Parts: sequence; C-alpha cells; structure tokens
Amino acid sequence: MTDEPQVLFVCVHNAGRSQMAAAWLRELGGGRIRVRSGGTEPADQVNPVAVEVMAEVGIDISEEKTHEMSAATLQESDVVVTMGCGDDCPYYPGKRYEDWPLEDPAGKDVETVRRIRDAIRQRVENLVRELTA
Repeated sequence: MTDEPQVLFVCVHNAGRSQMAAAWLRELGGGRIRVRSGGTEPADQVNPVAVEVMAEVGIDISEEKTHEMSAATLQESDVVVTMGCGDDCPYYPGKRYEDWPLEDPAGKDVETVRRIRDAIRQRVENLVRELTA
C-alpha cells in the first residue's frame, strides 16, 4: 500500500451508496486517504435523496457527478469496496476487496436512505481506523 492509501467505492449506478461512502471517507479520512468512486453502469445524476440525507449531516454532494469505473482506477486502488455490483466488478489479483452488502437507495424513501447513510458511515469509520493505524 502506498503512503496515502487509495480506496475505490463501486456500485452499479455510482449514484447513491458509492457517492455517500466516498463523501464519508473524504470527511472522516482527514485527507489521509485518496478516495474515488465509480459505477459499472453510471446513472445520469446522483440520487437526490442521497444528496438530501448527506446534507442533513453537513456533507454537500450536490455537485458530484457519476463516473464509470475504469480498469486503470481499479488497478491503482489499494482497497476496492463493492456495493451490489456482483460479477460486473472486475477482479484484479493483489487488491484488497471488500463487499458491503447494503440496500440500494434508488427509489427509496428518506427514512430508508438515512439508515443506509448511517450504515455506510459505520463501515467507513472502521475502514479509516484500519487504513490509518
């Protein structure tokens, strides 16, 4: 792993889970971890309910754009966290992979997306502790 670990969050649409996870890691990582996110089939925009619930905790993701996950970005990453993309996420030997089985916030109500947001925060807190120990 490099001096500054690199984490890639991947979900299908890069519009909800991976965007919230990347935002949490930027917030909680204190600039000590390089963060990226991508999707196997990126949506046109970030989920507006995800934007809303992140704003509730003081994190603005309203200007974020969705990105297609690239093989180069995956290869550059030390840790790849997948969230529901299953077999669509390519595997490269030597990478640390984690699968976070989190509900997809697409089409869900605010209360459900808040629960997803909070579950992501807990997982990101654990990841930060591991990567900065």
